[in-house]
Amino acid sequence: MSEGDRTSGILIAGIGNIFLGDDGFGPEVVRHVAPAITDSRARAVDYGIRGMHLAYDLLDGWALLVLVDAVPSRGRPGTVHIFEANTDNSGPTAVDAHAMDPAAVFAGLAALGGHPPRTVVVGCEIASVAEGIGLSAPVAAAVPIAVRAVQTVVAGRLAPAGRG
Repeated sequence: MSEGDRTSGILIAGIGNIFLGDDGFGPEVVRHVAPAITDSRARAVDYGIRGMHLAYDLLDGWALLVLVDAVPSRGRPGTVHIFEANTDNSGPTAVDAHAMDPAAVFAGLAALGGHPPRTVVVGCEIASVAEGIGLSAPVAAAVPIAVRAVQTVVAGRLAPAGRG
């Protein structure tokens, strides 16, 4: 992908630890999204818990970051939320090369001299992050919903100007 493609492109980042149950939601969704990406301006990557890797990739100047992640439960495990992330990293945040807290990623990006793109989160409320591989039933059932949500965000962003 050329520099020009990236500055108008979308990075879809699956984040989470597959060894902690529902925390593996982001990587699972990206596993289903990646094969459907046909536009060269979009790229789907399973970052797992590699926060600094994501921060370095964000230096390439993407127009939009779609973070796919597990979010804390509000009492409805499996519920998918789509929202714009606050990328302001004005508060103190420890930079840990192995942390995948989005705030730590944005702090790492700032420490590298970069600026975060507009960021949309596709998150799913968790049921459990106990040790073990595999998603709980309600979170697994939310994977296709999240895949469609990511596809909708990507399609809306890559639509030609004047369409709508």
